Formats: sequence, C-alpha cells, structure tokens
Amino acid sequence: MSLILYLVLLTALTTPVPVAAQTWTACNPLNQTNCPPDTALGISNATYDFATSSAGSTWNTTNGNIVYGNQGAEFTINQKGDAPTIQSNFYIFFGEVEVWMKAAPGQGVVSTIVLESDDLDEVDLEIVGSNTTHIENNYYGKGNTTGEAQRAIWYPIATPAQTAFHNYTTRWTNESLEWYVDGTVVRTLNSADANGGANYPQTPMNVRIGVWAAGDPSNSNWTVAWAGGEIDYNKGPYTMYVQSARITDFSSGAEYKYGDKSGKWQSIDVVAGNSTAAKTLSAPPPESVAHRFNALPTGAKIGIYAGIGGLIAAVIGSWAICCIKHRRLGRKEGAEADAAFEKDTAELLAYRAEMGGARRGF
Repeated sequence: MSLILYLVLLTALTTPVPVAAQTWTACNPLNQTNCPPDTALGISNATYDFATSSAGSTWNTTNGNIVYGNQGAEFTINQKGDAPTIQSNFYIFFGEVEVWMKAAPGQGVVSTIVLESDDLDEVDLEIVGSNTTHIENNYYGKGNTTGEAQRAIWYPIATPAQTAFHNYTTRWTNESLEWYVDGTVVRTLNSADANGGANYPQTPMNVRIGVWAAGDPSNSNWTVAWAGGEIDYNKGPYTMYVQSARITDFSSGAEYKYGDKSGKWQSIDVVAGNSTAAKTLSAPPPESVAHRFNALPTGAKIGIYAGIGGLIAAVIGSWAICCIKHRRLGRKEGAEADAAFEKDTAELLAYRAEMGGARRGF
C-alpha cells in the first residue's frame, strides 16, 4: 500500500483521476501518446538540508502544508484528510535516494518514501506509526499488484523509527534494488527475481515523501488492518520529520523520453544537455545585502554613508525643531495662562473691595 493511493482517493472526490492498482499517473506513456518528457536531475549528490531551508524550487508540495523547523521538514496529520507530501519536479533514471527521517507515531499513521514513474513503476519504504520494531519495503512494476505478500517484506530496526532519526537509502540500478537502513543493506532485489524482470521498476522515477492516514475508517478493512488499526485523530497531531535528503541520478542529461511502449529501460531516450533542475541547484544563492554592499567601490560606499549621515542629521534636525516649537508653544501658553490668572485675581479683588464698601455704607 502506498501514499499515492490515498491521495488519489482524496482527489477522486472532486476530480476524476486515472487509477491503476495502488498508483496513478497523469499520463501513462505505455497507454497514451504525446506524454511530456521527464525533466532529468542529471547530477550526483543533490543535497537538501530541511533544517536550514525549505524544499526549494525543485520540489512541489502536492498535498497539505509543510512546516520547516530545527528538526527539518514537519509533515503533520491534524485531522481527517491531511496527507502532507512533497514531490521532486525532476526524475532520476537509476540512482540513489538517501533520506534522514523520523517517522510519525500513531496507530493508523504511515510515513513513506516513494519512487514513482509515469508508467507505474514504484519503489516504497513505509513505516507504520504503531510498529516500533519493524519497517516495510515494497515495489511494483507497471502497477502490477499480484503477489503482494511476497513483494512486501518487513525488516527489524534496532531503535524505534518513531523516536530517532534513521538514514533510509535506496540504491537502484538496471540490475538490482537495494534498501539500506543506517548504512546496512536490509534487502536486495535482483531484476530477474521480479517476474523475470517484467515487474522490475526500470523507468525514470521522481521522489515523493509524505505521511498519510492509512487507518482512516473510509479505507478498506485490509488497509486499516495493515496500518495497525483505525487512526484516532483526537490523539494527534502526528508528525513525521525529514531532516535532509541526498539524491543522485545515475544518468545525465536534460530529459528522459519513452522511445516506445515496452516499458523497458533500454527504450528510454536520454536527451543530452543540462536539466533545469541541475541549473537551479547549481545556481549560486542570492547575495545578501551585506555581500552586495561589500562589493561596491569605495566611492559608492562613501556616498551611501554620506546619504545615511545626511538622513540621520535631517531626522535629528526635524526632531530638534519640533522640540523647540513645542517648548515655545508651551512658554506662550504658560504666559497666556498666567495673564488670565492675574486678570481673574485682579477682578476678584476689585469685586471684594466693592462689596466691602457697600456693606460699610449700609
């Protein structure tokens, strides 16, 4: 079972999406013509540190909201329908995917790392939130789900995946698939062992990382049982953390095109050139204001300093003038108040004198 199926079920409520087994594709080049080519990564060691920056322009958030903190990218299920996911906008044609991840806890919660192709080849790593002793890996060829029990295998893990970060690496060639946990290979799948190669994943794939509620009661009984039981949203939130990722494309080029409808790796055409993903990753980061200032000639810096000094002087001068005006206004108002008081006092004394004389005359 993969995250992709859950996203399809959510989307299908409002949008018709083609579904093949547990996966979907917008344009399957084995069934349709004029499918767009796949943008190649085309380089080695594309590295992402999610604890210091967001996924960036070479990834798309395909569902939910991703928060970035000191533990990395945070994928959180708060309520029904949440399935936060990121997807690379590039493909690799054989390669290596390494992810440092701490899985989300919780019954019915599944954390995933998925490699997915346009013609429904798939490579999975899935961690059930309530299973603290084992993780699962799986694969699909062209969406074929037969032999599920034989393809999906659970492997023990020394430290619970939900309480510590682990290095999950998949190494994929035209001959074999290897799954690693913390640098130790836990499973090797040879191409010949996948139905003689017919079900072996072998076409360009993108990378998808996310978490989903496989235990939602709207899913099938089989899916809920596989996920450890029904999810209790009231006990959430359930958060998966991805600290970093490193991705290597074993091919190099600008794009990958399907040469025919065989779905075999030999039919893939590698278009020469530099991919847009590689250009984006190799571009220098935007210069900071301090860096741009330091690069200015001395005369320009002096002009900027003079301008800033003039601005500060103008602000101080305006403030001083304002203070003087207020002080003058205060003195004027005080003098007027004193004069009014003296006038009132004189009138009062005159009134008292007049009244006193009148009483004496009576």
